Amino acid sequence: MAVRKNQSTLTADEKRRFVAALLELKRSGRYDEFVTTHNAFIVSDTDNGERTGHRSPSFLPWHRRFLLEFERALQSVDSSVSLPYWDWTVDRTPRASLWAPDFLGGTGRERDGRVTDGPFSASGGNWPVNVRVDGRTFLRRSLGSGTRELPTRAEVESVLSMSTYDMAPWNSGSDGFRNHLEGWRGVNLHNRVHVWVGGQMATGVSPNDPVFWLHHAYIDKLWAEWQRRHPGSGYLPAAGTPNVIDLNETMRPWHDMSPADLLDHTPHYTFDV
Repeated sequence: MAVRKNQSTLTADEKRRFVAALLELKRSGRYDEFVTTHNAFIVSDTDNGERTGHRSPSFLPWHRRFLLEFERALQSVDSSVSLPYWDWTVDRTPRASLWAPDFLGGTGRERDGRVTDGPFSASGGNWPVNVRVDGRTFLRRSLGSGTRELPTRAEVESVLSMSTYDMAPWNSGSDGFRNHLEGWRGVNLHNRVHVWVGGQMATGVSPNDPVFWLHHAYIDKLWAEWQRRHPGSGYLPAAGTPNVIDLNETMRPWHDMSPADLLDHTPHYTFDV
């Protein structure tokens, strides 16, 4: 059983193994398949049309499945590796340990955002950005320059207190927990973090930056926390809703799991705290 740990508690060996597995997936071409999948759904998910991965109730189960697939890919390289999570309410500056050269590397240089240190820097030659939205082939970041500060724990608590999972119109205009966590309404949690990191993280090809997985592992953890606090408030909508994924409908691109199948993460992994 995988245990997803706070990245700040990883040992030097756990960091090394995680980075090595990422680099091997990149070398083999498998990593870029995940970037392509994510970008395809960013492009196709719209407020008024069919929406599965974003702007919709299935944002959370879709990304839970996406992370499971990626974690399994990592474990096919090194069975000891699990996805860590980044608690950005605590590790909230560009000086936090996850941005160190022995892990994810730091922010990009001012003129073009190019990350110049760490295992994913262009100079290392191991992380070409092949699935992209422009001609730049290197990892880019601009930590903290694109938005106000990262979300606080008080802001997270305000969203966790919402007792309804989602509601009509089931898109970026919805009220409820899912949309406030996704960040189209209210204090803006998930979306704000993407913008704070900047570079590719602020685009549809955001998985080009390995911090994508740590960010979404924490979003997934917050969903699990919300479920524990509101055991009587389940996934919505239940049935008969056009353009979105109902509780028992399967989700593209996998076609073998519905949100109902993904409500309980514990058969697949646990969190350290």
